[in-house]
Amino acid sequence: MKTESLVVYLSIVFFMVGGFSNTLIAQRKSPITVAAAADLRFAMDSIVQIYPEKQNVQVIYGSSGKFFEQITKGAPFDIYFSADMDYPKKMEEMGKTASKIYPYGIGRLVLWTKHPNDHPMQLEKLSSNEFKKIAIANPRHAPYGVRAEESLRQHGVYDALKSKLVFGENISQAAQFVSSGAADIGIIALSLALSPNMQRINPTYTLISEESHRPLLQGAVITQRAGANMEAKAFFEFIQNEKVRAILDYFGFEQP
Repeated sequence: MKTESLVVYLSIVFFMVGGFSNTLIAQRKSPITVAAAADLRFAMDSIVQIYPEKQNVQVIYGSSGKFFEQITKGAPFDIYFSADMDYPKKMEEMGKTASKIYPYGIGRLVLWTKHPNDHPMQLEKLSSNEFKKIAIANPRHAPYGVRAEESLRQHGVYDALKSKLVFGENISQAAQFVSSGAADIGIIALSLALSPNMQRINPTYTLISEESHRPLLQGAVITQRAGANMEAKAFFEFIQNEKVRAILDYFGFEQP
């Protein structure tokens, strides 16, 4: 083969291979990053597992308040699941959303300890010497911490228990304090008390009256940066189907 012919032949091959590679890249879907309230850790993990394009979904768990601050300052999250509906509403008012807010559930607070107890636990009895450390989420930026404090105040025991409180950065960390024994008891999310690990440790818990605090109405929204992201829209639509509703029900999220 003459040199000129060889050059032309290789040019055609490189063009075809390059074009084929570019087609594959174009077909490869962009991953989406989800900021999810820590009470969703086990429910969301289960939801992602049944999503057809689960390899494209990355979930980061944390406190709703911190995520709100990060997203409104430009953090690269595509979908935001908040344990307090007020945060997505504020984002909407700021023009930082690209979808309507989807109310996916109402959370519940429970008292939980790693030591099984034959008698229902009560907030009023937390002042007992049996409980030296009580874990809650940090009220500064975690909705579950705010509602836990509201409930303690409503029951008239906050001042008596204030010195015993230890704060997790989010509700998941507060639950870890209790399950590890770093705290004697915790006011945590029902969804975490129902997780496989905590059920193995102690399957019992005591629901805290919803009358003692404002509702933990929770909502999800597509962020402004993901307005043109079709994968984000697909996942957002997926979380509203009946299979996902069944998972949320299983982990104790009441329907709004």
